[in-house]
Amino acid sequence: MNLSVATLVISFGAAAQAFQVGPAPGRASTRLGIVAGEEKASEKLERIFASKPAEDPAFDKMVKNAFPGAISNRELATRVVGLLEEKGFTPENTLLATSVCADELARVLEDEFVDIYGTNFNLGGLSGFPFAGNTGWGAMSAHVPDNGFCLTIHGPHVGITKDGVIGKVERSGIALVDNCCGSAIAASNYLQAITDGTADINPRIQSFSDFQQGAVQELILPFGKRLGRAENRMRELPYALYDSQEVMVTDIVNTGKASIKQGLAVLGGIQINTAPDQLDYFHPLRFDYFDSDGNVVENMLPYLR
Repeated sequence: MNLSVATLVISFGAAAQAFQVGPAPGRASTRLGIVAGEEKASEKLERIFASKPAEDPAFDKMVKNAFPGAISNRELATRVVGLLEEKGFTPENTLLATSVCADELARVLEDEFVDIYGTNFNLGGLSGFPFAGNTGWGAMSAHVPDNGFCLTIHGPHVGITKDGVIGKVERSGIALVDNCCGSAIAASNYLQAITDGTADINPRIQSFSDFQQGAVQELILPFGKRLGRAENRMRELPYALYDSQEVMVTDIVNTGKASIKQGLAVLGGIQINTAPDQLDYFHPLRFDYFDSDGNVVENMLPYLR
């Protein structure tokens, strides 16, 4: 049986209707195990980042030259938490939802925000695409605390080595300097082979044993010329992936925005993974705040730059 991407999206959308935000009549509402306590999110930051590597000025400069607009995860968390506290986000009333790659290096940013806000609802898959789709969003929305908020973080990731090689990264316990993001690079190689005329188009989307990678390869196809013309293909790759993902994220959020409770913050950008003894970085590209009616009422991105 041949399934198109459009067919799958329609199917996911129909399945999402099975999830209702409100509790069923006569039943108490349920929620994920949001971390409770009197400590403010901003008060957690110093403790969370105390064990992180100190900032290396030379490396910091190199990363920011390669990715203008990038800031360290420490700086990102400090600014995001401060802005959201002003809007009423607390560890007790906020559900974190992320769409980041399956790679363990993508857990660094995720875990830092989990330590601040509590349990995470995972919406993402390979390369950071939100493969949970409308169905996942519907389920996640039902788990947001009553009269509470949701913070979503999404985007692809890319590695950079200590000597500035983009698309590679040092990993803990592994001598080999490895690809990062492996899924993105595999998709890029597939696209380049098609562009160069050395490979046949083979939509792996129909192979459920590697469904996500097949989808990544299909979703990056429109960016062949852009990547082919890039001065540094590995640097441009995460931005092309982000633009592709942003289409999906926007559709999912717009489709499910009626389920927003008190408010929703959507943070999107590029994760920049580094060696274990360096801070990770993030290039924020979107930071929108939606009110309870599903309207974007503030673009908070300028406060992250």
